[in-house]
Amino acid sequence: MSIVVTGATGQLGRLVVDALLTAVPAASVAAVVRNEEKAAGLTERGVELRIADYSRPETLAEAFRAGDRVLLISGSEVGQRVAQHAAVVDAAKAAGVAQLAYTGVLGGDEADFDLAAEHKETERLILASGLPHTFLRNGWYTENYTANLAPVLAHGAVVANAGEGRIASAARADYAAAAAAVLTGPAEEHLGRAYELSGDTAWSLAEYAAEVAAQSGREIAYSNVPAETHLEMLTGAGVPRVFAEILVDVDRAVEHGALARQTGDLARLIGRPTTPIAVTIKEALASA
Repeated sequence: MSIVVTGATGQLGRLVVDALLTAVPAASVAAVVRNEEKAAGLTERGVELRIADYSRPETLAEAFRAGDRVLLISGSEVGQRVAQHAAVVDAAKAAGVAQLAYTGVLGGDEADFDLAAEHKETERLILASGLPHTFLRNGWYTENYTANLAPVLAHGAVVANAGEGRIASAARADYAAAAAAVLTGPAEEHLGRAYELSGDTAWSLAEYAAEVAAQSGREIAYSNVPAETHLEMLTGAGVPRVFAEILVDVDRAVEHGALARQTGDLARLIGRPTTPIAVTIKEALASA
């Protein structure tokens, strides 16, 4: 039996592997990756590699073993994820895995923004499969904002169409630690459960802009614009329209409170408070 992380060379996947290696021997961890070269650092740490691709179902047949505890990290190719996830679910069922954990979205079936649709359908597929499962419904990553600090600093503005909505985000490493806790803890405590994961504190984009200003020493304002204007600005800056529409729709969800819930599930799973936004901003500014 192994603890298997799919998408293990991605931003979240690498952090999950890091968290696992603090809790279990490397020999018990397997990483499912598409590109063996990108995973060289994992093999150097003693992690087993299993080469497979969500988009090539035939490659997934050897990705899992009977009794494995598997983390399915949702794919990044919007519009293709249901088919990709279905292939993983089918392979996991055929292998007889002991647990399939899935990184979905905060709110589950109640989430009503566009980005949630594929996550909701994946959860339905997993339920229909009868696999022993755990749903990790991740809220927003603080890094979704701090990774975009360069234009914020260059233009002195955080631009969005989120109004005064609030976001209970957490650092990506917090969500990774929660996944590791679910995969290494007693399975009976987590099977059949859906965890609504979010940060301990909800903040507004005006507060975010003020914190960036305080830490950077620059004047940073929050500019709330109509959704249509924001879409034009994003596409004008070279963001592909499909992704620009997603960003605008997420801002609408923020305005309506969809990402503001402070459930406490994340802090309980990781056994500590979630990382404050000020800390993640400080780290991003230091590496900018």
